[in-house]
Amino acid sequence: MISNDLNIFLVLFSAMIVNNILLIRFIGICSFFGISNSIKTSIGMSMAVIFVMIMATAVSWPVYHFILVRFDLVYLRTAAFILTIATFVQLVEMFIRRMFPPMYRAMGIYLPLIVVNCAVLAAAFLCIDYKLDFARSIVYTIGVGFGYCVAIVMFAAIREVVDHAPVPTLFKGHPIAFITASLMSLAFMGFKGLFGL
Repeated sequence: MISNDLNIFLVLFSAMIVNNILLIRFIGICSFFGISNSIKTSIGMSMAVIFVMIMATAVSWPVYHFILVRFDLVYLRTAAFILTIATFVQLVEMFIRRMFPPMYRAMGIYLPLIVVNCAVLAAAFLCIDYKLDFARSIVYTIGVGFGYCVAIVMFAAIREVVDHAPVPTLFKGHPIAFITASLMSLAFMGFKGLFGL
């Protein structure tokens, strides 16, 4: 668990690599497998997820501490956070649809599904659960977002290579994707215990 006395770098590094949201916590893997067919769409999805994560945390943290806790409405935390996330996803979706139509079509259903992307909601929840102050919550969320980006872009790059590799027919498609993801997860687990995290 992340304690408040860790410096900013360790909070960032822990969120991004040591406790990677996709490869260590296995949260948000629906988009991880669904959108990682190409590097370009993976980068676009990552940027959208990072923006939504940061904005959702920036709004949900004060909502939780200054409204929900103050008026004893903590049981509304999930609903309040999802409403916040949905608002920012709508903004991102409108922006991408207008500015980058090919990317919008490539992302398909996964773009509006950021609303229910567990990684976005988990980032907001973990900031509260770890009792991080506002500044550390933003740093932690940036780490989670860039960890998501690193994992999905690396996975997309590997999948593009594997698609042209002589993989046995039995393993083509999802089986080799799951094997690749599990090997990446093992590699990231090597960071466990680094700096005492």
